[in-house]
Amino acid sequence: MTDITIIIPTYNRLWSLPEAINSCRQNSCSVEIIVVDDGSTDDTLEWLAGQKDIITLHQKHLGKCWAVNKAFTAASGKYIRFLDSDDKLAPMANDEQFEIAEAALADVVVSGYRTFTDDNTIVKEQGWIETDDFVAQQLGECDSSHYSAYLFRKDFIAEIPHRPDFALRDDRLFVLEVALNNPKVAIHKGMALLHRVAHHDRLQQPGGLERSVQNYQHLNIYRLILGQLREQGQLTPRRADAAIKALWPLARWMARDSIRDAKKLVDWIYDLDPNFEIPEGGTHGWLYRSIGFTGTEKTLRLCRSIVNVFR
Repeated sequence: MTDITIIIPTYNRLWSLPEAINSCRQNSCSVEIIVVDDGSTDDTLEWLAGQKDIITLHQKHLGKCWAVNKAFTAASGKYIRFLDSDDKLAPMANDEQFEIAEAALADVVVSGYRTFTDDNTIVKEQGWIETDDFVAQQLGECDSSHYSAYLFRKDFIAEIPHRPDFALRDDRLFVLEVALNNPKVAIHKGMALLHRVAHHDRLQQPGGLERSVQNYQHLNIYRLILGQLREQGQLTPRRADAAIKALWPLARWMARDSIRDAKKLVDWIYDLDPNFEIPEGGTHGWLYRSIGFTGTEKTLRLCRSIVNVFR
């Protein structure tokens, strides 16, 4: 059996794919790299044909979730890592996390990450934050790293696919579903991932309709996960508060598209915690406390409109 399978979905990222793949090579443990070309229209498929140590799969342009699930069925590794084709692994990350996984009999080996820009400038270093509630951490209690910094035991995640219905937030749902299955977690003290930020085509920075869809998918993930926790009697006040840390800014983002839908989310926040206090200070905080969420968002919308007129 191969020690680790690294799954890399890619679409028109030949500008970064070779660097991502190179970061996965030169390991002491046995590593299988599977790249799924999601119907690229650049020269990705032709370039991959010349990489003899890579397993290449191809599909029509169906999206990341379909690509990852396709690769998972072909993976032979005892452990799985998911890597975006514009990110990179730190040197020795695979070997170090594999050793930890084997020694601890872990289901998941977590790690910290660094973020870098297109000119390879490191702009953030975030070590793993230790916690006694992995679910609360994933809900939003504190930084939970990035799932490409994780190593997953394949048998443990065999029944947890990437879900196309949540394609813009699929990694968030995936890790939350992993957390709900009570994994044995081991910690890699380093920073296994180099995560690219600020590039123009990253999905974390959508606009227009795509932004709206991502926000609603994000909301529906929390409704799904918190609903499951409630059914299982595991929605503790701590976990509700952790979720609210993510849901409050989400409400503010959603208000740019629909104040009514955002207000429904705020009402749900108060259902989760009747004693919820607006976290903003300054003028925004005063407005929320004085004229309420709807009045504040209408005021902010008017202010943005006025500013746009005079640009």
